[in-house]
Amino acid sequence: MTETPSLPLRGLRVISLAEQYPGPYATLLMADLGAEVIQVERPQGGDPARISPIFHAALNRNKASVTLNLKTGEGRDALAALLKDADVLMEGYRPGTMNRLGFGYAAARAINPRIVYASITGYGQDGPYRDRPAHDLSYQAVAGLLADMTRTGSTAAPGDLPLGDLSSGMFAVIGVLAAIVDRGRTGKGAYVDVSMTDGLVSWMGVALAARAAGRPPLSPAASEPGYGIYACADGRLVAFSIAYEDWFWTPLCETIGLPELAGLKMAERWSRTETLRGEIAERIATRPLAHWAPLFDRAHLPWGPVSTLDDVLDDPHFQARGMFRDVPAADGGTRRYVAQPLKIDGVRPGPVRDAPALGVDNDRYLES
Repeated sequence: MTETPSLPLRGLRVISLAEQYPGPYATLLMADLGAEVIQVERPQGGDPARISPIFHAALNRNKASVTLNLKTGEGRDALAALLKDADVLMEGYRPGTMNRLGFGYAAARAINPRIVYASITGYGQDGPYRDRPAHDLSYQAVAGLLADMTRTGSTAAPGDLPLGDLSSGMFAVIGVLAAIVDRGRTGKGAYVDVSMTDGLVSWMGVALAARAAGRPPLSPAASEPGYGIYACADGRLVAFSIAYEDWFWTPLCETIGLPELAGLKMAERWSRTETLRGEIAERIATRPLAHWAPLFDRAHLPWGPVSTLDDVLDDPHFQARGMFRDVPAADGGTRRYVAQPLKIDGVRPGPVRDAPALGVDNDRYLES
């Protein structure tokens, strides 16, 4: 399988010095959409994420890898040569690091005035926290995603999904593509400052706007008994997502055998949340998931099974949607990846190649 001319980012060259998670996720999305992504890695060991081959491969398929020591004149000259023909430079170092290496935005712009330069950091390029080290959990905490814990006193760890890493990667792509569109009008590049915490605060925008107006945020997760997770008789879990809709509440009650509750409106449900949750839980626990699933679908309820990772891989819906793709691996076998989530003209554009070995593309991109 090869790339086709129809890929929307075909012809876009991205030089990436971003390591670990956010930057590689951003450039992964762009590579799948046709961009030529060149990962610049340190000669000894490369991206620290390579310590976990599966983690690294999942984020770096469809890319090229070159190795440069940017502390040497030779390495800096090579990077400068790469930037001359690049459209995008993405980096994920702490604020000030790229300036010390001689490749801050001003220096990069002097090499290539059309460069779109994106920096991904935890707290952004300015502000009191700019130099504070942290990882995803701390960013979620500062941005208010864990605010409920201040009310409940719970110290239980939240889920494993690195929301700050993933959201900042997506905001980086949005910023880069917006700058490229503007460059088409002005001929000039731009500097994109991506803060992981800023992105999370943006995700909290509805709740924060309500709080700023002196009102409590609408929270179906806390108040709506039809919005929650319940256990079936076989231990399988189901998730209902009735946020406020009376027209979903009624068929839920009728389907699980609680017709006397079917006429309750949202305000009354919210005033009796815990009692109603108990009644729903008691009913759901009387039958296995295989009994309930067709009934919930027949009633057109907003529901879903709580899937394991194996369930997701085997899910007939995701298989029908083409969400997983096998590509040739370096060892001669194949490796399965999650496909590009966007469909362009009905086609998922990627992945088409395995993750690159460290420095495998030096001869292709670096002048000897």
